[in-house]
Amino acid sequence: MPLIQIGFATRLAGLYVALFVLSGVQLPFFPLWLKAKGLDAGMIGLVLAIPMVVRVLAIPFAAREADRRHALRTALVVASVASALGYALLGFAQGGLAIVLAYALVSLVYTPVLPLAETYALKGLAARGRAYGPVRLWGSAAFILGSFVAGFAADAFAAQSLIWLIVVASLCMALAALTLAPLGATPHPSGTAAPARKPLLRDGLFLGVVAGGSLIQASHAVYYAFSALAWRGAGLDGPAIAGLWALGVIAEIVLFALQARLPAFVTPQVLLAIGALGGVLRWGAMALGPPVAALPFLQLLHAATFGATHLGALTFIARHAPHGQSATAQGYYAIANGAAMAAATGLSGWLYGSFGNTAYAAMALAAIVGGGCCLIANMTRRVAVT
Repeated sequence: MPLIQIGFATRLAGLYVALFVLSGVQLPFFPLWLKAKGLDAGMIGLVLAIPMVVRVLAIPFAAREADRRHALRTALVVASVASALGYALLGFAQGGLAIVLAYALVSLVYTPVLPLAETYALKGLAARGRAYGPVRLWGSAAFILGSFVAGFAADAFAAQSLIWLIVVASLCMALAALTLAPLGATPHPSGTAAPARKPLLRDGLFLGVVAGGSLIQASHAVYYAFSALAWRGAGLDGPAIAGLWALGVIAEIVLFALQARLPAFVTPQVLLAIGALGGVLRWGAMALGPPVAALPFLQLLHAATFGATHLGALTFIARHAPHGQSATAQGYYAIANGAAMAAATGLSGWLYGSFGNTAYAAMALAAIVGGGCCLIANMTRRVAVT
């Protein structure tokens, strides 16, 4: 039995490594390839917005089919392999229209991959008595690796060749998905029928946690979009900025590694509260224009703002979702998260352009509202139960 557990976790960690190496390559450097292909800024913005639109259709469809057919691993494998083929097709696309169409096809099959992977991980690890965090941390570490590898590649190769680095990363993702073991049947405990529950979209507690977790994550928008620009303006060079970003991810990794050792009272709701409180402290301090010496300490709060929120939301959803609707529930959260982040990112441009670092005050407010959504939903549920 221990060998089976180690084998499952190792293969799953391999999938997370491949997934986040791909993200670490694509997020910073895909726009460089688009520019090298002759697209102007407006067209690049259009292309980058495609996944945000497509995911609203693709994720619910893939999640519902995975739940309906009890084929979570199959759906994950199909989406991963199709993504690799789609990125290869994108590499040969010529002209703005062809790139838009090819990337739309890629987004249709790629955007469901992470929600499906998270559902597979949470179900499979729980069935084997393993914690999610110590496996998920390999994805966070791989993101740093992917970013550095792509950074060196961007200096060594022509920008038009960067797409093939993305293709190779997507092929690794597909191969890692193919190694995953089937989850097997997961009958309800004792063979009894699951207790009746409200549909997910009418479940106040579920909706409150989804909204709250999404808002706390969306509070990172100014940080993701403008921290490097602000720090460069404060006199920091590239390695120092990369080091600050890496420090935040390392703090997140430490939390994931310690998940199995957290005290029993650290429930998903407590983790979400920690995420909201961390957001208030971190973004409130950033709004005040802290000295450079304070930035490393504020970056450590990434363990709370991202890490605790991520663990809290995904663990709550995995435990709360009705039997047979795990992928659907995670899919709803992925859509809400993406929508909130897209809206916050769009707003962050105006906020930062108008108010500079004070824009972080709006991010602190988003964290407060997110924490409030979780708290009110939990209190309402308690009142209903009593």
